[in-house]
This record gives sequence, structure tokens and C-alpha cells, in this order.
Amino acid sequence: MNKADSILKKAKDTIDIESQAIANLSNLLDEDFAKATQLIYNSKGRVIITGIGKSAIIANKIVATLNSTGTPSIFMHAADAIHGDLGLILKDDVVVCLSKSGNTPEIKVLVPLIKNAPNKMIAITGNKDSFLGQQADFVLNTFVEKEACPNNLAPTTSTTAQLVIGDALAICLLELRGFSSNDFAKYHPGGTLGKKLYLRVYDLSSANQKPKVSLDTNVKQVIIEITEKMLGVTAVLEDNNIIGIITDGDLRRMLSKTKDFSNLLAKDIMSKNPKTIETNAMAVDAMELMEKHGISQLLVEEEGLYAGVVHLHDLIKEGIL
Repeated sequence: MNKADSILKKAKDTIDIESQAIANLSNLLDEDFAKATQLIYNSKGRVIITGIGKSAIIANKIVATLNSTGTPSIFMHAADAIHGDLGLILKDDVVVCLSKSGNTPEIKVLVPLIKNAPNKMIAITGNKDSFLGQQADFVLNTFVEKEACPNNLAPTTSTTAQLVIGDALAICLLELRGFSSNDFAKYHPGGTLGKKLYLRVYDLSSANQKPKVSLDTNVKQVIIEITEKMLGVTAVLEDNNIIGIITDGDLRRMLSKTKDFSNLLAKDIMSKNPKTIETNAMAVDAMELMEKHGISQLLVEEEGLYAGVVHLHDLIKEGIL
């Protein structure tokens, strides 16, 4: 076996080991998971998630997922907790403690301190019989047969299992809260995802010029209007109602078919019944409409009247496409 094949085999073995362990997690779920979820859902406080080593890194990710899906959460490092950070925990908070073994020295020091307070504690551990497992109010079992590490030492499969249980917890809480895409947008206003959820056509079209001509505008003025407004298109209007559209493509087709166009008017070369979209429509809907019809511009309307143009380039610039 050459070196490349050996590398690929080890990568596939790693994925197989971890995928089998994750598949087995569903068999480990019990009533404690449901009760822990309901405890967090009914709590008036936050979720304090703690751990040490690689478990601390996973804890940070779970905190981020919970926060973004409507469950206020804070990370507390297990080592720092016993040096002052216990003050993070308020009386209504629920504490979640991650530890593969459940028997690390830091956990053995931390857990009794948490138990002395009125806070409920949830353990995410691969050892239900550990110190942590015995002391917790609820245990979410993340037992794995072995790590993907060939020495069965480096936390790999076990941390993946912790992460998956954290995701399952977050999704169950999301469902209980009826957390919608609109709620999600409030927590994700930045980036492509947020823009897809809140950006509207008006936000794009309002920054563009509004090319327009009348039915009787001559072709030369049509070309000037399209060129000056730099959107590759102009609306053809009558009393600010959209009658048609003229695009760069329409002009090219006209030039290929007509030797003398000096007497042509907008109404002679326009396309009737153009695709339009309302100003308050979502930008992502504009993108879908353009993709469906293979076009790069949409005329925008507000209460039935012409309001501007949204261009494919606007969507690309905002990261929608």
C-alpha cells in the first residue's frame, strides 16, 4: 500500500469509528435527556456550560449553538471556576458539565461547589458511574467504545459525541421554543445567512437608479437611458405603470434584425409583461425568480407602481447568491 492509500484508509477508518459511535448515541438516550431539556426550557436563568481540556472547547461550541437558537448560555472553564469564576452562576441558572471520564481532579473539586448551591446540574459524560455521573441531577450519556486515535488516547470520538449531544439538546430546545426563521434572523444579522433571512428587495433597489422611458421614446434615447443608469435595462412606463421592459439583449436583437432603427420607438422593441417583484419581498425571493426565468434584472413595484430595478449583481454583492 502506497503512502496516499495508507492516509486515505486511516481517514476512512477514523470516520467509520466516529460515525458508528454517533449512531450508537441514540441507543443511549433515556428519560434523563428529556428531563434535562425540560429543566433548561422551564428555567428562568441561563445555561452555564463548563469543562476542561478538549471538553472545554466543545462546551464553547455548544454555548454558541444554544445562544444562536434562543437559549442564553455562558461558558465557564472548570479550572477558572474554582479560582473565582463560580460567581458567574446565578441562582436560577442550570449548570451543564462536560467530562469524558467524569473523574478528573478539576471536576472532583468543582462539582461539590456547584452542589452546595441550589442550581441543578446536568452531566454530559461517557461514564455514568463516575464521580460526575453520580453527583449530577441528570446524566446525558456519551459513552464511546474507543477513540479514533490509534492509541485510544487523544479525545476524538468522545468529543464528537459530546458535540452531537449538545446539538441534539439545542435543537430540542429550539423546537420547544417555537424558534422560527425570523427569530433566527434576529440573532444572525450579519453574513450571508442573516441577509437571506432579513434583506428585502427595497434594501437593494433603493440604492439603484430608476431607468424609465415612455412608449413613444425613440431608440436613441432608450440607449442613452440604459447606458446612463448602468443597469442594462429600462422600464417602459405609462402613468408610472409598467407596460414593458427593454434590456441590453433587446437592443442587440434589434440591431441584428434592423438596418435602419432611427424611427423605432420603445414600444416597437420592448418585451411586454416583464417579470416584477414587490419592494417588500425578500431578496432571496428575487434571486429565485431570476434563476427560474434565466434573467438578471427584475423591475420593482410598490402598490402596483414602478419603484426601480433589482439586478443580479446586487444579490451577488450582498452574498445572497
